[in-house]
Parts: sequence; C-alpha cells; structure tokens
Amino acid sequence: MRANAEVTRREFLQAASVAGAGLVIGFHLPSRPRIGAAPPPSEPFAPNAWLRINPDDRVLILVDRSEMGQGVATALPMLVAEELEADWSKIVIEFAPADKAYINPLFGMQGTGGSTSVRAAWAPLRKAGAAAREMLTSAAAQTWGVDKSECRAEQGAVVHPASNRRLTYGQLVAKAATLPVPQDVPLKDPKDWKLLGTSATRLDTPPKVDGTAEFGIDVKVPGMLVAVVARCPVFGGKAAGFDAAKAKAVPGVSHVVPISSGVAVVANGYWPAKKGRDSLGITWDEGPNAAVTSASVSQLLTERAGQAGVVARHDGDPDAGRAAAATKLDADYELPFLAHATMEPMNCTAHVRADGVDIWAPTQFQTGVQGLGAKIGGVAPEKVTVHTTYLGGGFGRRFELDFIQEALETSKAVGAPVKVVWSREDDVQHDQYRPACVHRLQAGLDPSGQPVVWTHRIVAPSIMARVFPQYVKNGLDGEAVEGGVGMPYAIPNVHVDYLLTDTGVPVGFWRSVNNSFNAFVVEGFIDELAHAARKDPYEYRRDLLAKAPRHLGVLNLAASKAGWGSPPPAGRSRGIAVWKAFESYVAEVAEISIAKDGAVRVHRVVCAVDCGPVVNPAIVEAQMQGGIVYGLTAALWGEITIDKGRVKQSNFHDYRMLRMADMPEVEVHIVPSTDTQGGVGEPGTPPIAPAVCNAIFAATGKRIRKLPIGRVV
Repeated sequence: MRANAEVTRREFLQAASVAGAGLVIGFHLPSRPRIGAAPPPSEPFAPNAWLRINPDDRVLILVDRSEMGQGVATALPMLVAEELEADWSKIVIEFAPADKAYINPLFGMQGTGGSTSVRAAWAPLRKAGAAAREMLTSAAAQTWGVDKSECRAEQGAVVHPASNRRLTYGQLVAKAATLPVPQDVPLKDPKDWKLLGTSATRLDTPPKVDGTAEFGIDVKVPGMLVAVVARCPVFGGKAAGFDAAKAKAVPGVSHVVPISSGVAVVANGYWPAKKGRDSLGITWDEGPNAAVTSASVSQLLTERAGQAGVVARHDGDPDAGRAAAATKLDADYELPFLAHATMEPMNCTAHVRADGVDIWAPTQFQTGVQGLGAKIGGVAPEKVTVHTTYLGGGFGRRFELDFIQEALETSKAVGAPVKVVWSREDDVQHDQYRPACVHRLQAGLDPSGQPVVWTHRIVAPSIMARVFPQYVKNGLDGEAVEGGVGMPYAIPNVHVDYLLTDTGVPVGFWRSVNNSFNAFVVEGFIDELAHAARKDPYEYRRDLLAKAPRHLGVLNLAASKAGWGSPPPAGRSRGIAVWKAFESYVAEVAEISIAKDGAVRVHRVVCAVDCGPVVNPAIVEAQMQGGIVYGLTAALWGEITIDKGRVKQSNFHDYRMLRMADMPEVEVHIVPSTDTQGGVGEPGTPPIAPAVCNAIFAATGKRIRKLPIGRVV
C-alpha cells in the first residue's frame, strides 16, 4: 500500500540503516537481526520503526492497524504528529508489515478489532513522536551551539527565538540520527495540544478519491492468475466429484485444484474462472448439517434455555428476591444469524514460493495471516511478507483466515501468484455469521416498582470456542456474556448464566460482537420493567444508574438533546437505550413513525458518546453514524435463514441494506472527558436496535422481542 508516498516499504527499511538518509525512531525486535549488521555508533538503531523523517521534510508514519474506513490511518499518525510537532501537510503514510514490533498490546498479536486501535497506540505512538522531537531539538541546539532549553519545536521545524533562527526537520535529520534515543520523554499536557482533539483532514481521503488507494481487489502482480472457488452449500460438506475437463474447456481456464474448502478453478481472469466453476458439474457430500434449518436452530436454542447454564454473575439471592417480588416479569428474546456484507468482496492474492511467501490482503489479522502463510508455505514466519491493503469494510469478517487460506493453497498448487475472488453470493452464503441466540429473562419489582431481582440466561454459539478456544473456561465464553454480565443497573439480586450451544452454522466476530445482541435484550427488558412500574423509561434508567456516572452522563445528554419529555413531532414516538462497549459509553434516542402497512421509519437518532480523550472528533462522529447505520440495518431487516443446511439469502436483493432514502438524521454529541479512553469503531451499534424497538412500543404497545423488526402488525 502506498498513500501520498513515493517511498516503498523495502526502500524505507533499507534506508533506515543509513545515517544520512533520515531519522528513524526504532524499537527492538529480538526475532529479526539489525538491518545493516554491526552499524557504527553514528548510525541509528533501526530494526523497525513507526516513524521516518526524510531530508525533504516529509514525515513517513507506518500505520500498524488495518484501515477499513474507521479512520486509523489518520488517528494514529495524529498521535505521533502531535508530540513530534510535525507539519500535518507533510505527513505521508504506509501500512506496516507483519512484524512482532507491531503487536497490539491489548490483543497480544498484530490485528485490528475490539475497537482497540487508538487505545493501544495512545502511549507508544505519542512517546515515539516525543522522543523524535527531543532528538531534533537537541540536534538544532548543537548545530547552533546554544542550550536546548532555548529552542523549541513547532510546525515541522526547530526555532531559536532569541536569534530568530529556524531549521526544518529535514535539515536536522543527519545530525539527529547520530544522537541517542531518549527514554521517557515527558508527553505534552493536553492543554498544549494543537492537533489532537481537532478534526484534522483524513489522510486516506485523497487516495480514495483519486483512485490511487490500493484495496485487495486492486492488487496486480506479474504472472498473477485469478481463482474462483466452488464451496459446498452446506456447512461442513465436501466435494464428492467434479469434471475438471469441462471447466478447462472454458477459454482462459488453466487449472482445477482441489483445496480444503472446495475446488478452485484458476484462469487468466475472474470471468473465465467463474464460468469454469459453473461448468464443473460438481456433486457434494453434504455431511451432518444437511438437515439444519432456521426452525431447528430456534428449537434447539429455546429448548436449551430451559436448562441451567454456567454461572457468569451471581449477586445476592435471586431466588428469594424473585419469590418476594410484588410484580414478576418473564420474557424470551431471540435474534438471528447475521452476515457481515462488506462492500468489497472477499479476496486475497498469494504467491507461495520455495524461498518465501508474499500475501496481499485486506486483512484485520496480520499475525494470523503470517502464521498461516508459514504453515502452508513450509517456511519460517520471517519469510512471509504480508502486504496489508486498504479494506473495503471489515466489521470482523476480515479477521478470519478462510479467504487467505484459499489463496495460499491455490498458489502453492499451481506454482504462481493467485488472486482468489469471492462473489457477493459466495460471501453471503459462506460467511462466519453473528450468532443466532435466545435469551430468557426474569425480573421482580417491589411495590414501588423498583427492581429487586434480575436473571438473564444467554443461549448462543461461541465465537471464541472456534477462534481462540483457550479462552473458553469450563463452558463459559466470557465474550459471549459481555454486557450481560456488566449490566449496570442497581439491582440487589442478579444472576447471569450461559449455555454454549453449537448449531452447525459457523459464527464469527461481527461489529460490536456479542454486545450487539446483549444490548438489545438488556435494554429492551429494562424498558419492560419501566412500563410495569408505570415510570418514564428515561427516568427509570436514570434512577438506577446513580452508581454508573458515565452511563448516566451519556443518558442525560442524549435525552436532553433529543428533547425527551417534550412531545415528539406528530405521528412520531421516541425510544431510548444506553450501553457500554469497548470502554466507551453510548446512549441513543430513536425517533420513529409507523406507516399504515406496518413499515417502520426511523427519522432521527440522537447519540451521545463518552469515549474518553478524543483524538479526532470528526472520526468519532463518523464512527457513531456508521455504527448506527450498521445496527439499524440489522434491526430492521437483517436475517440469515437456513434451509436444508443452506443459507437462503444470496445478495442485496434478499439481504437488504439500509439505503440512502432510509437514512435518518443522526446527531452525535461527544462528552468532554478525561476518563479512561475507549474505542469508537463499534460502540455506536449496540444501542440502536433497542432504542428503535422501545420507540415502537411507545407508539403501539407492541413489544419487539425478536429481530428483525420487519413490519409491525
């Protein structure tokens, strides 16, 4: 990937060992030898780096997280540039290679997810910029023969006010490169920030507008072939037979290769590969999941909800609280499987050679990609180069390795670089889906309407059991109960348990993951309690959040900005929800109307977010808007249904997206905060479904406990 830069990654790493070529702030990488072995003391230590300053004043920053529209290609450079006192117009970026130096400290691996990018980079990238600033300032002071305290860095240069002298960073790199890297340089006080906290221009916008940004689908390498894979329509099935000769009869088709996920048809372009796949005459051994249907999945989950689960939280004495309650409530909630539906079709280009492996991929998981490349290529991990491109949407789908594995296996089989391209139908019908789930809730109120007991049983497949099974302990997937366990309302007796239930349908990380269903359930049921208590749903929540100040802060702000308590426009109703996810707190008020045919229209969403210190307000606003769109699409229409082990949906005509005409007005209000920093890529998604469904109840008295909403009848 190259964005606004004329230097390649290879050139950067080679040049890093030459003192006169630029200044690199490096970080030790034990598994990789120093570039330019045994450099003399005057040369920089540069086994790896986030930052390079060129003699022409350009500042190259390697972005070590995947850019999928969420803004990390701007936010992360802002962290460096603020402390560096860089000229923002001189910043250029490249995506970092797969390397241990870029491990996400919140993950323990190099990857992008969990809304962790800025949180993980907050300290190390600022320290990198601060250390470079100190070295440049020292270099200028030494050049002028003055004390460093008399100099200051500003806007890509060091100035000496007493003599009105000024040297740009580019003029100082040779001298600065001879200096030791300082440790523990004090970071700037937020009151002195010039860049952080501003809506700085996004660095990924110009290349996306002018077409120079390289997405995975754009990759072209010499000798590259294109493959399309035939996969069994039933999860877990495999090929029983096929006619390779018929596929090879299609002009342009060169190879037909059995691989682990099916049969790859390889050609000189996508269309002949697809036509070759269509001609395979393939038959399938459908395996044990051929009888799975949406009805059988629902029945399984519902039956399991009658059993006791593994305890995730237990406060007080829920049984006694329930027995003594003046009012008792019971409800079952159910949610379907959901696909990711990224705009850019799934794709990966790989070249497996005897001496190494190159992988060009729109991936969220560089460590996994590199490890898989080493395994399939039969080489050491350091012989696997991962070229991360822009991602045309991720939402967790591109954390998976299935599309990577297909390209690697096919390339190895044909001995050439191969790009595997999925169609939209391939993607919708062979995804790793957001889990379907059933939730059984019980509550009890005292005579004043205050809740005295709350129980929540979560019955769902486990994503972690498939991806990271070591994190599932004694049948408890801690991720599956996130938000449910953290239910913030002050209730003395609480019980949450979980039943891990495999349905035969593969599940994976989906934007906001388990928060997306637990928020719908918790915020829907608390609304039910408010109604049973004959209290306003906002005021009811507010009274129960006295010991949850950040929840309360966003709840109050959203309600105020939405005009809660005043009549909504004629024909409209409001609903409210609040949720914590990925250390950020978000409240949303949805304003809706219902047409005569039962169609739900969301006119306005007011969102309040507390994500701690803000790097770029425009990015926060955009991510709240995007999360709302994603969650609203799922709430209104999102549903993957299964029949005879097959996904029935195939494209956007039957897996509908929110369209421009459906888009509500979205207002985003950011809470000024110096509290713990949170993420913003996902927290906007969970509250929207319950806010909309609570508004539907306010309009109709009909409680929505099963998604998607569809038409309200």
